[in-house]
Amino acid sequence: MKNIFSLLKLTLLTIIMFAVIYPLAIYGIAQMAPNQGKGETLSVNGKVIGYQKIGQKFDKPNYFWGRPSAVDYNAAGSAGSNKGPSNAEYLALVQKRIDTFLVAHPYLKKWEIPSDMVTASGSGLDPNISPKGALIQVKRVAKERKLAEDKVKALVESKINTAVVGPETVNVLELNMALDALR
Repeated sequence: MKNIFSLLKLTLLTIIMFAVIYPLAIYGIAQMAPNQGKGETLSVNGKVIGYQKIGQKFDKPNYFWGRPSAVDYNAAGSAGSNKGPSNAEYLALVQKRIDTFLVAHPYLKKWEIPSDMVTASGSGLDPNISPKGALIQVKRVAKERKLAEDKVKALVESKINTAVVGPETVNVLELNMALDALR
């Protein structure tokens, strides 16, 4: 009986800690974050069009494309792939992505495609690509939009984010918003 009482106290303490105190602490911390933890939204003319830190699907030729998503950009089911680089199914998927990319970018060679353009991130929702991933798309986007390549390249270069730690990145949604504003 003594053990049962001890186990019940421990269970009750654990429930209070992880079902009440911890969620309230996280909620309190979120209130100090930008937008009170509801995410950093990006808007055009007062209309929210997306979140800065969640990738979106862009597959039209007149937009810059982001990283592939293992969850088809479903933020409710964030996940990467559990398949490793020796998995035949995974290799076939990456090859299909490479082939698709080369069809849209016939001026490229396979080895010129940055890995972030054909492999999904760990979350499946990465909003960023490498500057090289954006720059190799300039020719296609400029042609589709009937814009000068230099102008589109300058836009990409203006959207490169340099981090204190880590690689340079380009936020695809922000880049495409700026591209739409060029009109």
